Amino acid sequence: MKNYTALTVPNMAAINKAKKTRTAVSLFAGCGGSSTGHKLAGFRVAYANEFVEAARDTYAQNHPGTFIDGRDIRTVSPTSILKVLGMKKGELDLLDGSPPCSAFSTAGKRDSGWGQSKSYSDDKTQVVDDLFFEYVRILKGLKPKMFIAENVEGLVQGVAKGYFLEILKALKDAGYNVRAQVLDASLLGVPQARRRLIIVGTRNDLKTSPTFPQPRRRPLTVAECLPEITHIKSKKNGILTYLSSDRPSPTITASDGSTSETASFSCGGFCQTEGGPKTRRKYAIKELKVLFGLPEDFKLTGSFEQQWERIGRSVPPLLMYAVSREAMETLNALGESA
Repeated sequence: MKNYTALTVPNMAAINKAKKTRTAVSLFAGCGGSSTGHKLAGFRVAYANEFVEAARDTYAQNHPGTFIDGRDIRTVSPTSILKVLGMKKGELDLLDGSPPCSAFSTAGKRDSGWGQSKSYSDDKTQVVDDLFFEYVRILKGLKPKMFIAENVEGLVQGVAKGYFLEILKALKDAGYNVRAQVLDASLLGVPQARRRLIIVGTRNDLKTSPTFPQPRRRPLTVAECLPEITHIKSKKNGILTYLSSDRPSPTITASDGSTSETASFSCGGFCQTEGGPKTRRKYAIKELKVLFGLPEDFKLTGSFEQQWERIGRSVPPLLMYAVSREAMETLNALGESA
C-alpha cells in the first residue's frame, strides 16, 4: 500500500492511447467512470455491460476500444463474455462492477420498496435489488484473478447490514479472499465528499490479500480545483445554507441536475461566484466534470439533465484509479506474465 497523491487527469485520447498491461471486464459500467480509472491504472477494459441505452452511448463515445453489451445482465452468460475476450475461465485479470442497489442509498429509505420494479435511469424500469447476485454469478463463471465491486455506503448501514453480509458470504463462497472498506473520494483526489463502499477480492489459489489505497491527510476542496467558486450549497447543523468553498462539495446526485435551489433534500448542485448571492447558480457541466475528476474532454450526450445524470451516477475515475492501482500492484507482485 502506498500513500495516495492526487493525479492530474489526462484527456481521454491520452488515457486510451496509454499502454495497458492487463485485462478487465466492467459490469453495470454506466458512462465509464470506473473504466476510465482502470485504464489510468493500466488495465485494458475489453468488455463492458450496461443496460441503459443513453449510458451506453456515452460509454461508446469515450471508450471506443471496448466491446459494449447492452443486454440485461440476467441474460448474459459468462461463456459469452469469455468468447468476446478470447480467454478461458480463470485467465481474466479483473472483474469490475457497480450493481445498482437504490433501496439502500443513504438518500433512500433502505427498508421499503424491496423487490419492486422502479425507474432506474432515463426511461428504464427494472427490479435492481437482486443484481449483486447476478454479479456473483458472472464472477463464478469467469473466475478472474481479482474483482472490485463498488456500491453505495448505505449498503453497510441500518437494515441493509444483513443483505451486505449475504453478499460478502456469496463472494467468499465463490472462492475469494474478500475485504470491504468505505472510501471517501475527497481523500483520493476528488473535490467531492462522495463516500462509496468498495469490495475487493483476490482468488484463493493466488494466496494473496487485497489492499486499499492510503488516503490523503486532508480532503481536496472545491476552491483548489475551481477557484472562481467562492461558496457552495451545503448543510450546517442540518440547515441548508451556502458555505465557503474551502471544503469538498457535498455528494452530487444524478437528480441534482433537475432540482431547484430551494430543494430541501439536496445540496450538491449549486454554487456561488465572487459576485455574491446574486450569482448563485447550478454548476456547469464542465465544472461538474471537475467535481467528479472526469477528463476535460470526456464526451457526454443528451440534454443538460441527461448529461448531469450520467455524471451523477458515475464512479469518480480517480477514486477507482486509486483502488485499481492497488489491484494492479497485487497482480504484478504475483510474478505472472501480464
